[in-house]
Amino acid sequence: MEISRKKPPYPITPELRQYLRDYDRDTALSVTYAELRQFTGSFALLDRTGTDTLWQTVYYEPQALRELSQGLTEVYAQLKTAGDLSFMEHLVADRVDYCEFGNSQPFRVRIVNQLNDNYDYFYVKRADASRLYGLELEHLLSPNSMNFLVSGDTLIEEHIVGIPGDDFIKKHLNQPQLNQVRIAKEFVKFNERCFVRLLGDMRAYNYVIAVTPDFEDEQYRVRAIDFDQQSYEGRRAMYLPQFFKDNGEVVAMCARHIKPETLRQYQAEERALMARRARADRHRLRDLLAAMRCHDLAPPEKVAQLKAELNRYHHTQAFDKCDGMGDIVRQNLWLMLGASFKPAA
Repeated sequence: MEISRKKPPYPITPELRQYLRDYDRDTALSVTYAELRQFTGSFALLDRTGTDTLWQTVYYEPQALRELSQGLTEVYAQLKTAGDLSFMEHLVADRVDYCEFGNSQPFRVRIVNQLNDNYDYFYVKRADASRLYGLELEHLLSPNSMNFLVSGDTLIEEHIVGIPGDDFIKKHLNQPQLNQVRIAKEFVKFNERCFVRLLGDMRAYNYVIAVTPDFEDEQYRVRAIDFDQQSYEGRRAMYLPQFFKDNGEVVAMCARHIKPETLRQYQAEERALMARRARADRHRLRDLLAAMRCHDLAPPEKVAQLKAELNRYHHTQAFDKCDGMGDIVRQNLWLMLGASFKPAA
């Protein structure tokens, strides 16, 4: 499928900014995305096998580096310890990587604990409104809590731990110890979550597989890591990971291990869980959708196409009343989560 690779960034509206303030996402930060862009050079970052990772490690003038390192450790403290700076003295930002691939062009910052050499990452990106809506919908409707902060046009995101989907498919999918039934079940649920909340472009490198050892076996969870294509595309298939070519091996595995009646059971389970989360956070979800409905998030032709395709899928004309992508997301949630979820007017 052809995805819109050059999706334009959408600015934060006053309504979205107020939402971010109301729910403690908006705060002053010591470092901005624009400041990180002032690097003086870079070199290719290779993985352990010597393969190009498509990331560039960047470097700065000495004085700028000292100031940035201090600021980046403060940002990490804001993200992780609500701004408690008492832990900062043994933390250092020892590497900054930059990726030109895709729309977000993120920076990845490595923070090292000098007492034990343990390290962690976080990301600095431009605060595109589509991505912010995607992060918030993930936080409210998925089993995954999303930790991020916004300051002006800068977005700070916590690193999401897991094996990148493309690496998992290539290196792990056919290993004998892998429980393929459990992976298939989790992919079905992931596929359902993406469609219900209209998150697009879930090609294999835009999600990770989190593996957790259990007392008898391993448990898996498929987690989105890129939210740039939240309710932007016009084709319904773009919101279903099963239709992307590089997910083909996983889809074939699902077909081998999951019968139609079991497939429907897993889909119903995931929708029930999403409806429960929506009810638990109904006021916050209402406020998010209200901000989203005021926002133009896609060209009119994409809005019209998605309305028509969802009308056909749901056997309804309800989407005809939708004026934009926010309305479409709201209507799709209503139809797919059932009578237990009814958005406010």
